Amino acid sequence: MKELHCKDVGFDCPGIIKAESESEVLQLAAKHAQEAHQVTVTPEMAEQIKPLIHEAV
Repeated sequence: MKELHCKDVGFDCPGIIKAESESEVLQLAAKHAQEAHQVTVTPEMAEQIKPLIHEAV
């Protein structure tokens, strides 16, 4: 299980996106960013976000 903490991307947000794969996390994170923060994740942004995705504890 992989996870991404929204706050690690720079938002003041308690959201944690969890999924089985890095690509699924990125998809869900893009949806969350659009809905919660009105931010469209570009391919360049996705590349910057990838290193922030880690194994869930």
